[in-house]
Amino acid sequence: MSPEFLGLSHVEFITIDAMGPPGERTFYLQAQQGDMLVTLLIEKEHAAALSIGIQQMLENLGGLLEDEDIPTDMALRQPIHPLFQVGSMGLGYDPDEDALVIIARAPAIEEMSEDSVPEVHFWCSRARSFALAEYAAIVVASGRPRCPVCNEPLDKDELHVCTRGNGRKKLFEVGE
Repeated sequence: MSPEFLGLSHVEFITIDAMGPPGERTFYLQAQQGDMLVTLLIEKEHAAALSIGIQQMLENLGGLLEDEDIPTDMALRQPIHPLFQVGSMGLGYDPDEDALVIIARAPAIEEMSEDSVPEVHFWCSRARSFALAEYAAIVVASGRPRCPVCNEPLDKDELHVCTRGNGRKKLFEVGE
C-alpha cells in the first residue's frame, strides 16, 4: 500500500457531524481507533448518501445482531484537524469481519498518480454503522428548510424565488 493509505479496523468511535450555523455548516466524518483520531472534511451530500447507503446495506444483511449495543456518544471529539477534503466515498461489507467498510478518498489532482491519492478505510460493526447512519440523517435534516417545489434551501429572513413554478416564479417565505 502507498503511504497515503490509512486503515482503521474495528473503529471504537465513528460519527458524522457539522459545525456552524445552517447554510454555513462544515461537515466532518470522524473515527477513532485507540489513540488515533482521524477527521475528514466531507460534503453534506456525502453525509446524506452514506446514511442511506448504510441503512440499505444493513437491511440487505438482515439488520443488527441481537447482542450489539448501539453507541449513543456521537459528538465530534477534539482536536478537529481534518486530514483531507473527501472527494469520493464508497461503502462495502467485509464478511470475514462482519463489518461495514467506509472508504473515503481525496480528490485526484492531475500531477498525482492514482496510487498516491490519500485514502482512508474505516471498518465498523453493524451497531456503529447503524448509529452513524441514524445520526448523519439527523445532522443533514437539521439544516435549512427546503422549498416544497424545487427542493432548494430556504434562507431565513429572505424571500425564495422558486424557479420550478411552471414557468412562473413564486415567492415563498421561510415557514410558509
